[in-house]
Amino acid sequence: MIVRRNFLRLAAGFLFASLSTTSYAVGVEPMLRMKTVTYRPRLPNWPDGLRLRLVLLADFHACDPWMSAARIASIAEKANSLQGDMVLLLGDFLSGMRLCTGHVPPEDWAAALSGLSAPLGVHAILGNHDWADDHEAMARGKGPLLAQRALEGIGVPVYDNRAVSFEKDGHRFWLAGLGDQIGPLRPMDDLPGTLAQVSDDAPVILMAHEPDIFPGVPARVAITLSGHTHGGQIRLFGRSPFVPSRFGSRYIRGHIIEGGRHLIVSAGLGMSGIPVRFGAPPEIVVVELGGEAAA
Repeated sequence: MIVRRNFLRLAAGFLFASLSTTSYAVGVEPMLRMKTVTYRPRLPNWPDGLRLRLVLLADFHACDPWMSAARIASIAEKANSLQGDMVLLLGDFLSGMRLCTGHVPPEDWAAALSGLSAPLGVHAILGNHDWADDHEAMARGKGPLLAQRALEGIGVPVYDNRAVSFEKDGHRFWLAGLGDQIGPLRPMDDLPGTLAQVSDDAPVILMAHEPDIFPGVPARVAITLSGHTHGGQIRLFGRSPFVPSRFGSRYIRGHIIEGGRHLIVSAGLGMSGIPVRFGAPPEIVVVELGGEAAA
């Protein structure tokens, strides 16, 4: 039998552990535990001599106090220090989270991102929240979206089912980006139409906010880069109770290889739904292509 004193000790310990865990998940991991993760995939048919360093930033979900304009500016500064050839923004700039003190206006978070720079530029796609939380666009039933206007206002091109060619180290490659696959009005992605714009056999880097497109991506694409999942946002004992993907945890985070095709999914930076991250700290992702080591 548990005597009253022992019961109170157990209850107090349980309460302390619960409060400590909650405090960590709300105030520590999402705000103070940002890390940099580097992948060096060895891609089939990648040109010898083409070395490309990509810095990926996904899922800002701008809102106070969790992802303020000041914090976004500090993330941009950190991203610049990683010296990428390109910076790729993988969607979900807006946040519909109700448990916040206010939403950061698009012009403010865009100004915070305006300091991003890279030799081959900064490039973006949009995500499902950039549609769902843009009430004016939802009412109109069409774009342009607030996030798109904000990004283009600072000189960042938004890829909406578009492919553009680049050259580095004497080699040509393509950067392609899809429209959002979920689309609260309708799916906006057009993978066949996007790849039809590629006019030669140079490698293609594909930006797709949701990784669910990956099973349908042809081997013609060298690598697919995604966000959206937040790494599960909450992971308990190695599992996530909810992953926003019809494939569950199959594409939750990291470097995935299927049938010789490569996908990298960022756990992202912000939060949606509830202001909690546990076991899935925010991250900046670096992808090094054409190096010696694989990861």
